[in-house]
Amino acid sequence: MRIQGLQKMTLLDYPGRVACTVFLGGCDFRCPFCHNFELVVGPLPVAMEDEEFFAFLDKRHGLLDGVAITGGEPCLRRDLPEFIKKIRDAGFPVKLDTNGYHPEMLKHLLDEKLVDYVAMDVKNSPAKYARTIGLETIDTERITESINLLMHSGIDYEFRTTVVRQFHEAQDFEEIGAWIAGAERYFLQPFTFRDTVPDPTLSAPDPSELQNYRDIAARYVTLAEIRGMDS
Repeated sequence: MRIQGLQKMTLLDYPGRVACTVFLGGCDFRCPFCHNFELVVGPLPVAMEDEEFFAFLDKRHGLLDGVAITGGEPCLRRDLPEFIKKIRDAGFPVKLDTNGYHPEMLKHLLDEKLVDYVAMDVKNSPAKYARTIGLETIDTERITESINLLMHSGIDYEFRTTVVRQFHEAQDFEEIGAWIAGAERYFLQPFTFRDTVPDPTLSAPDPSELQNYRDIAARYVTLAEIRGMDS
């Protein structure tokens, strides 16, 4: 596994755990609001090889109690199951971030009980999905399949949407809510600008708009919350 980045400790990326975060490069989406776009288009830096990473983990027993894997899109990596198995064999639970476009890989990871928590992005309502992720077309049935896999998996999971003024409105959250109806957790994350974001014209909705979107989503799921908004 070629690792493009490592955050050695985080209290945010794996709910309820002190974790490290592994960044894997490559993605099949081109979201104009992506914070990690340098991991999408390349050329990808090689920050660490397997041996160095597992040597790091070996020294973190008692300090860390989880590993979060993000990207890019980790499910593009054919060696992801083997990589996760080595992490679990080292004694660490694994949280996976995914765009949900690879249900075959997700199903394999779930069937083999390799992941303990999955955070899946639901970028927008189905009709606006392709535009939101910067593509001409997309097969939203693949997203639907991943949603259903997680909701019937028996593991901890969440769905989440990065909310961008230029892409989202109230009706989208009615449709997203219906899409994930019955889900345990759904988080709305207001867009924040960074220098790595491809489109510098994007912005977050007003707090009142975000609250309205949350209230809409809350009618469909067990828990709907706004994550990362300053009070």
